[in-house]
Amino acid sequence: MGREEQKKWFFAIDRGGTFTDVIGVDPDGKTVTLKLLSQSSEYTDPAIEGVRRLLGLSEGSPIPPDRVARIRMGTTVATNALLERKGTPTALFITKGFGDLLEIGNQARPRLFDLAVKKPEQLYSLVQEVDERLDREGNVVRPLNESALRKDLEEVRGSGVSSIAIVLMHAWRNGAHESRAAQIAREVGFSHISVSHEIMPLIKIVGRGQTTVVDAYLSPILLEYVRSVRLQTGEIPLEFMQSSGGLTDADSFTGKDAIMSGPAGGVIGAAAVAKLNGLGETIGFDMGGTSTDVSRYGGDFERVVEVQTAGIQFQTPSLKINTVAAGGGSLLWFDGQKMRVGPESAGAEPGPVCYGKNGQLALTDANLFLGRLLPDFFPKTFGVTHDQPLDSHATEESFAQITDEINSALQTEFSETDVALGFVRIANETMASAIKEISVARGFDVRTHGLVCFGGAAAQHACGIARILGIRKVMIHPLAGLLSAYGIAMADQSRYALRSVLKQYAPETVAEFEGQFADMAAPLEKEIAGAGIERQNIVTKKFFDLRPTGTDNFLTIPVGDFEETTDRFAELHRQLYGFAPTDDLELVNLRVEVNGRGHHFEEESFEKSGSETPAPRVVTEVTFDSETRHVPVYHMD
Repeated sequence: MGREEQKKWFFAIDRGGTFTDVIGVDPDGKTVTLKLLSQSSEYTDPAIEGVRRLLGLSEGSPIPPDRVARIRMGTTVATNALLERKGTPTALFITKGFGDLLEIGNQARPRLFDLAVKKPEQLYSLVQEVDERLDREGNVVRPLNESALRKDLEEVRGSGVSSIAIVLMHAWRNGAHESRAAQIAREVGFSHISVSHEIMPLIKIVGRGQTTVVDAYLSPILLEYVRSVRLQTGEIPLEFMQSSGGLTDADSFTGKDAIMSGPAGGVIGAAAVAKLNGLGETIGFDMGGTSTDVSRYGGDFERVVEVQTAGIQFQTPSLKINTVAAGGGSLLWFDGQKMRVGPESAGAEPGPVCYGKNGQLALTDANLFLGRLLPDFFPKTFGVTHDQPLDSHATEESFAQITDEINSALQTEFSETDVALGFVRIANETMASAIKEISVARGFDVRTHGLVCFGGAAAQHACGIARILGIRKVMIHPLAGLLSAYGIAMADQSRYALRSVLKQYAPETVAEFEGQFADMAAPLEKEIAGAGIERQNIVTKKFFDLRPTGTDNFLTIPVGDFEETTDRFAELHRQLYGFAPTDDLELVNLRVEVNGRGHHFEEESFEKSGSETPAPRVVTEVTFDSETRHVPVYHMD
């Protein structure tokens, strides 16, 4: 941070599904933290409430710009809107004859023998076909019928739909028809228009179309949230974390880039911890209240181009994160034959039984029952009045009840402790499987990795998961309970651009596309410089998306000379698929990533208080694997 910024507060906030984490750095450089429930009758927005509390402001007070230099946020607003199907009513305008294309999708049938397949509900509420057609080279085959389009747009707008996605065939080659359609839509009065060749100018219309629909469906909700934050923060610089792991200004934040906003902060935070501790390969293990996110870091961030959330597959650069529905709030239940954990969650309101709000039995209750959570060291923010400790008695009663239910149905003699341990083991296996998918299944030896655990619940399960995977080293940062917010504080400003080209990859290809790379990067570099980041701190990276000619899937390779890039492709292909292709390569897309380092949080040095082991605060009883032991409890300091 610059000298002027150092005289003010700096905030990094992760608004999660259950808790909102706030990290603040005061004008003296001291780091303070706060954890709030993401849903509460006490306040409207937990992020703004967190800033107010750390500044000592009363409810409803605006945030004074003379006291705050910068606010950074990761948010689940877009994710929740997608999961709950509560986005903006959206109309899809697509080339005539292709009205059902996105519903058909790519014809993937993941449950081939299921007799009652339920297709995911599409995000658009209606489809309108557009009379036009371009060929694959972008030449006009059938001109755009503007009068018919205007009539259709007026009819859709009259029905109350205010957001549209315009997706026309081969618009990645020639966006003229889409641009004209968007101009007419603006004249008709649509408040939000997503145009496919501007949103994601890639060749495949299904992915491009679905991405455009996602953007049209989510961006108005996201922009409304940004506006509500702006009302409280005024002119204070406001930045949001994107799925790609980079920050962007509030005005540039879009729905398609917001799906992994919070989890991406966790990946950046875990990588920072790995670097600080000299770990070459790590698994980020982020266990929150609703779900668990796992990621791998081996010196570079692993990214994907396609994301699948809530049954919708779309294209946006995103950090590779594997998510499973196992968190502290995951419900523990018995289906009549076997014990189950999740996927439903108790959430923040009413929360697990121990929250004292008539909630349902959850994984947090199992950890409390086994002694792994201590109410004396937990904040007293529970109960109907929000000032009570965790309710151990209610949890014990609930475990007695579910144990009776299991024993009666199965004719067994399990104790409450057996049942609680069983639920924990089920959760651990689920999370360990997610870690195997991003490591073992991709050709990496998970046993050589460190486990960087963070999130409110990760430490309760870290050792059990490490044993399952054969991991020998577990890292817990002093800010582990807020590491997604910590990652947001450490992140760079970031922008990206994509462009499909589709041609044979040859020795002269690098020189041929140098000009296009420069055109793609220039506006992104200008935008980041406009955010106050000095030119010497802006780094531009160029990538080719390559594939063997005649195949469908590409790999993203940093641009070097011809031999260097080809060798990198062969090496990555061999690691992922077990062989290096001998076919000629095809260049599918150009990809540019621009990062700007500045305005970020500087890591404090956490020093040991002395060489001797400190005296424990208390000694408590904790149950591990059916054995109860006396365990010392230390303060993190």
